[in-house]
Amino acid sequence: MEEKNKLKSFAPDAKLYEGVRGIAVKILNRIDRTDAYLDKMLENELRNSDLSGQDKSLLFEIVHGVIRWLGRIDWILTGFHKGQFSKSTPDVKNAMRVALYQILFLDRVPDYAAVDEAVKFVKKFQGEKPAGLTNAILRNIIRKKDAINFPDKKEDVVAYLSAYYSHPNWLVRRWTKRYGAEFTEKMLIENNRKPRLSLRVNNLATNKEEMKRLLESVELRFKDGRYIKDFITLYGLTNITDWEYFAKGYFSVQDESTGIPCELLDVKPGMKVLDLCAAPGGKTGILADKMQNEGELVAIDKYESRLKILEKNLVRLKAANLRAVAVDALEFEEDGFDRILVDAPCSGLGTLTKKPDIKWKRDQGDIKKLNVVQSDLLLHAAKLVKPGGFIVYSTCTIEPEENFEIVKEFLRENPDFTLVNGKDFVDENLIDENGCVQTYPHIHGVDGSFAAKFKREK
Repeated sequence: MEEKNKLKSFAPDAKLYEGVRGIAVKILNRIDRTDAYLDKMLENELRNSDLSGQDKSLLFEIVHGVIRWLGRIDWILTGFHKGQFSKSTPDVKNAMRVALYQILFLDRVPDYAAVDEAVKFVKKFQGEKPAGLTNAILRNIIRKKDAINFPDKKEDVVAYLSAYYSHPNWLVRRWTKRYGAEFTEKMLIENNRKPRLSLRVNNLATNKEEMKRLLESVELRFKDGRYIKDFITLYGLTNITDWEYFAKGYFSVQDESTGIPCELLDVKPGMKVLDLCAAPGGKTGILADKMQNEGELVAIDKYESRLKILEKNLVRLKAANLRAVAVDALEFEEDGFDRILVDAPCSGLGTLTKKPDIKWKRDQGDIKKLNVVQSDLLLHAAKLVKPGGFIVYSTCTIEPEENFEIVKEFLRENPDFTLVNGKDFVDENLIDENGCVQTYPHIHGVDGSFAAKFKREK
């Protein structure tokens, strides 16, 4: 009987997070409490929910939007809450964030509806008084939203850029010091744009012309990729992975920047190629395509579970020359490779358009820790590539310590290797003064990324 009463008292909680906004609060609470990444949590929630397609799109919009604009949202709520906002419970805090995101950024949701939803939600958790305070704060913001004060740009440009463009203070200070305020502001603006949806045509299953005809047949608007012929950019976001041609392996969904290191590596059919940090397998799929299923493609990951996901994806893409090995990359000893891709673990600070939660999860200490791993991986790859072979080191970040600083250190310690200028392999607009690939979101229209090519001379 006691157990039954326990279940009965717990049962109402299961319904507290109902609807788009309730589920949004639940996800945001988890992100606050754990190290889980937004995309994984959202994907899991969408997969297991009974929401309509339209509601799923709204949930994606709200959760991504709140995280993208968290800095500005919290700045405003803190000001109108007279400095007490940070002391609110997670449910109240995130209910107010969800409401304010809709008020500031979603024209299709009336302000009164956003407020009403938040007030009802807070009332369920906290009672009348907090609900009344939530109502008063949000309505006050609505009345004054065209006259909200942010830090003075002339007095403190870092504080202004951080609050207004919603990036952590340490990161804005770092970028303004390196690139200047104007460059940084343009990059922050680009980081806050809704992400582009890019497809890579898989030539093991189809070709670009057929892919274009199929997109036209379902009235999806698109344009060619900027730098790589096998990429297509869609004009709108869509649940394209539900399309039958995704399951048939006709394409992958990936940013055009992911293809650049593979272009630089210049693999050929019949080669022996190593993807040293392979999972989840986006670049592995490109390499398999370029090898035309001839030769051997070895993919390394420490965790069997991640390799299974990679293998499943490569089966979908019709790759037949893959050998997946579950081992720590630094313990893999097989040598004699013609080409090695070292797509190193990195801060991911070039991907903030698609992964806005990363900016709130990183700090400067993370970059220093990653530098050790990055250097070790590149040094290990040097032992595995054969004389006359090539290594490409790549990241999805714009931080010099993770990019050219790693390259310089490697060349100092390895006189048998030379740096190859990338201009003969990729668009010269992507090549920096050192002959390496360096992309910035606001300049190149793709994620921020880096790639360097080395040749083993002997």
